[in-house]
Amino acid sequence: QVQLVESGGGLVQAGGSLRLSCAASGQLDSVYAMAWFRRPPGKEQEFIATINANSGAVWSRDSMKDRFAIAKGKTNHAVELQMNDLKPEDTAVYFCAAGFYPGSELAERYSWWGQGTQVTVSS
Repeated sequence: QVQLVESGGGLVQAGGSLRLSCAASGQLDSVYAMAWFRRPPGKEQEFIATINANSGAVWSRDSMKDRFAIAKGKTNHAVELQMNDLKPEDTAVYFCAAGFYPGSELAERYSWWGQGTQVTVSS
């Protein structure tokens, strides 16, 4: 089992920045890739970016890569999501995910999920 805990969410004004963190624990040898997703209110879950847990190779959703960046965190299998120039439409619950398949935009490829952290962007 792998446990994931997100942090860093909160309320920010449009144009501001936030950095989300995801701490992983448990059977980390099983983890091949980690990713960030989000679920805006009343909408379906969206893929943001994924990172290979060992090599650090990243793949991001085209529409977000100019403002959002995934990176390895400071500890083993920790990941971060740097979000810049935030817009009200970025308001969502942001989830960290981990899986033993190569990184994918498909949520079903990830076996473990955090509880999510709320990001609210005011206009």
